[in-house]
Amino acid sequence: MTTMTGSPTMDLFDRLAAEGAEDWRRYVDHAFVRGMGDGSLAQAAFRHYLAQDYLFLIHFARAYALAVYKGRNLADMRASLGGLKAILDVEMDLHVSLCAGWGLSADELERTPEAKATMAYTRYVLETGLRGDLLDLHVALAPCVIGYAEIGRTLAAVPGALAEGNPYRAWIAEYSGEEYQRVAAAARETLNRLAADSLTPARFPRLLTIFRQASRLEADFWEMGLTLGT
Repeated sequence: MTTMTGSPTMDLFDRLAAEGAEDWRRYVDHAFVRGMGDGSLAQAAFRHYLAQDYLFLIHFARAYALAVYKGRNLADMRASLGGLKAILDVEMDLHVSLCAGWGLSADELERTPEAKATMAYTRYVLETGLRGDLLDLHVALAPCVIGYAEIGRTLAAVPGALAEGNPYRAWIAEYSGEEYQRVAAAARETLNRLAADSLTPARFPRLLTIFRQASRLEADFWEMGLTLGT
């Protein structure tokens, strides 16, 4: 595809990540992420993150439900429904199973209070979707949906990351696996389809602001896990 920059290969997500590179890099190359790759991350930090990520996913399901409502046509609605089903039917079950392996029961997850970083990011996404249109909402979702796929692929290539001795191998395998990679690819396609219809030169800076803010909030979410923040 040809983008606003004239490049025949750079899609909207790649352009956002390139022009918001500093915030994007702080998110995808955070110390929490590197610690999962080499196995050095404190297990208490990962458990804290897992419990908050359960709450995070519930709000992201709500965001995809909002995207269904915001859909301008059946294609939009079906694409958003696919994301909603991926969270409710795939990712939530995988996450609960992963949490169980770390000694976190479903009841304990339900009783976990939201950390400030969890509230900040999830409410930002929902607010962005409420005040904007479908493209605004999907740009706010993109750092999480597509970013986890990129992080998973990157970590899977780290020597020993998927070895039996790395306690975080299941997380890495989940997000580097084909099923989740397909979810991320579909999110990219949705961004491009929406951009083809409504992206203008004047609008791109506003989308970049959304993307950079969402990336910063993602980095804050890792930091919350790393520091056991409340």
